[in-house]
Amino acid sequence: QFILRTLHHIHQAFSVVFQKAVLKAEPAEGLKQRVSNLIDSITSSVFQYTTRGLFECDKLTYIAQLAFQILLMNKDINPVELDFLLRYPVQPGVTSPVEFLSNHSWGGIKALCSMEEFRNLDRDIEGSAKRWKKFVESECPEKEKFPQEWKSKSSLQRLCIMRALRPDRMTYAVRDFVEEKLGSKYVIGRSLDFAVSFEESGPATPMFFILSPGVDPLKDVEKHGRKLGYTFDNKNLHNVSLGQGQEVIAEQALNLAAKNGHWVILQNIHLVARWLGTLEKLLEQYGDGSNENFRVFISAEPSSTREGHIIPQGILETSIKITNEPPTGMHANLHKALDNFNQDTLEMCARENEFKSILFALCYFHAVVAERRKFGPQGWNRSYPFNTGDLTISVNVLYNYLEANPKVPYDDLRYLFGEIMYGGHITDDWDRRLCRTYLEEFVKPEMMEGELYLAPGFLLPGNMDYNSYHQYIDDNLPPESPYLYGLHPNAEIGFLTQTSETLFRTILEMQPRDRGVGEGSGTTCEEKVHAVLEEILEKLPEEFNMAELLGKAEERTPYQVVALQECERMNILTQEIRCSLHELSLGLKGELTMTSDMENLQNAIFLDMVPESWTKRAYPSMSGLALWFTDLLARIRELEAWSADFSLPSAVWLAGFFNPQSFLTAIMQAMARRNEWPLDSMCLQCDVTKKNREDFSSPPREGAYIHGLYMEGARWDTQTGLIVDARLKELTPTMPVMFIKAIPVDKWDNRNLYQCPVYKTRQRGPTYVWTFNLKTKENPSKWTLAGVALLLQI
Repeated sequence: QFILRTLHHIHQAFSVVFQKAVLKAEPAEGLKQRVSNLIDSITSSVFQYTTRGLFECDKLTYIAQLAFQILLMNKDINPVELDFLLRYPVQPGVTSPVEFLSNHSWGGIKALCSMEEFRNLDRDIEGSAKRWKKFVESECPEKEKFPQEWKSKSSLQRLCIMRALRPDRMTYAVRDFVEEKLGSKYVIGRSLDFAVSFEESGPATPMFFILSPGVDPLKDVEKHGRKLGYTFDNKNLHNVSLGQGQEVIAEQALNLAAKNGHWVILQNIHLVARWLGTLEKLLEQYGDGSNENFRVFISAEPSSTREGHIIPQGILETSIKITNEPPTGMHANLHKALDNFNQDTLEMCARENEFKSILFALCYFHAVVAERRKFGPQGWNRSYPFNTGDLTISVNVLYNYLEANPKVPYDDLRYLFGEIMYGGHITDDWDRRLCRTYLEEFVKPEMMEGELYLAPGFLLPGNMDYNSYHQYIDDNLPPESPYLYGLHPNAEIGFLTQTSETLFRTILEMQPRDRGVGEGSGTTCEEKVHAVLEEILEKLPEEFNMAELLGKAEERTPYQVVALQECERMNILTQEIRCSLHELSLGLKGELTMTSDMENLQNAIFLDMVPESWTKRAYPSMSGLALWFTDLLARIRELEAWSADFSLPSAVWLAGFFNPQSFLTAIMQAMARRNEWPLDSMCLQCDVTKKNREDFSSPPREGAYIHGLYMEGARWDTQTGLIVDARLKELTPTMPVMFIKAIPVDKWDNRNLYQCPVYKTRQRGPTYVWTFNLKTKENPSKWTLAGVALLLQI
């Protein structure tokens, strides 16, 4: 019954769109042209119907999938090339011969060269390095002509090359591709006028608003209602805000409105999960045979998790879904923050200069912390629901404190704003430090001297009236860039690269599985999975013989204990890999019944993802399956070398551990035993050497040399031995070997040091390992705002 009802709703919704599209289609003399016009009208109507219910970040995924499927059906693109674009199967372990491409990019180029159409691409890039460097380093390479004869390649082939060369420009390149293939109306980011969407609604077709923080879409309903004579005063517009037992009132309002042709607004239906089934039935019941002027407008917040989706499918499928999003970018957000106040606010405090300066600085602070989210984990380790309430309450606190104190209590104000108002949302210690640092930079006595820059080129304005502040923003705020947040321009490249990875990963997961991995390749999904499965089983080494290792490690030094624990954990992981793959192999041959676990495993392998049953027993990683497995083999080799005689390697690969913390703790334990120091009065000292791993042939007398770390947000200058600004497009430069040893806490000198967090992956947050103190000439706050961290893998 549920499936039939769902199909009925989908059919109903599509029928309405389909029929209106047929009526809108251009007439034509010949049948061929008429069919073409119909297809065009139906495609664009379905596109409009769907996209107005999608958030901006998902629209490109939808239009790209639409374009690729149309082109595949028309046999206009090669499925094998599309498969490469979506998967991006990098050849592991290669070194780029040109300085303007990373090893990861070169791995993609080498993988591409195995296809006939791309033969010798690697040779051409090396041979004409200057021309390719100019292309790769141009601001918008997707608008430039490719060097040599590669400019004559098809649009999809050029996308494949671009994916390897400039992953950060792929969202722009895909948008251009869609415009070229389907037309510009598919990429113009213009939101539909409410009145146009309203025309498509009816008694059986409610309008469903998907809420965003700081946006009130129901103002559009009230405004349009006034034009058509539907208002609260006329008692033909009913507004019910759900929650706190309002369901009965909502039912009465629906009943009354259906009879008399009124409008009903039902706000925040996500707050009444148990009543939603009843609402679905009521909407279905009143959708038939009600007064033709009857309309229902619904609003709900989207869920942040898949499990949290509680809105019944029937409601979603019969409704016209509309998203309204808050403005993006610093310019819009700063104006929006200031919009919470007016001239009266500015005049309410006797200490006018101080009040206005701190209020403007708070508006900038609010805009920065809200918009910094877009930079992912380099912005904030976790995402926080900062809202306008935090800003308005902070301004009230500011007013009360200035009225009550003869001197401006800067420390108290920063504490209240950073630890309580905004800090109340923050659950991560490093994010708390970031929030505190912003306030230390924006709210301090110097702001009264007219010399405080909120961002490079943006001076805190002096005493002005309300409208002049808005004008000041328009005239003086520099163009949108990571500098406005204290970040390096590389942060934007990283964020755009991540966005394009997500785009292609999502489209890959949406591809139909019934056809081959690309018709023309002759490989089915099962065959591809079987080939990968065989290769993994063949390369996976034997498990560690724990009985033998325990016999060898007689002393049980802190380092030996770590090595044994690591071997044990590696065995648990490799056992799971071997057993699950063996089982799946029998399932694919038909010798075992396929279970849901086996299907999940098959699916993951097909999509080049690490299966969930493996990640549960492994270490955090953001790599696809092929690169993850190469990395796993490297970890096993490292452990084999170490456990052969249990002598500490000359330089230890810190990223190779399941638990890097245990190794760093072992350094302290070894020193504590040797010197009979209490463990809790020790800390680690980190000295960055000027050498690489190959330059060391033996471990130090105490402590350990570690290698394989990367810096994000800045770079390490070997000559001066200091953190310095990153080079453009060098997102995660490699650190030299680091010498880690333990010292008593009272010997620690923290002057001119940046406390740098170390994380296992770019995901940061929960992958935190330790804090290394690194030398800096600059104020450490600069590196805090730039989100500088060390990563064990990239």
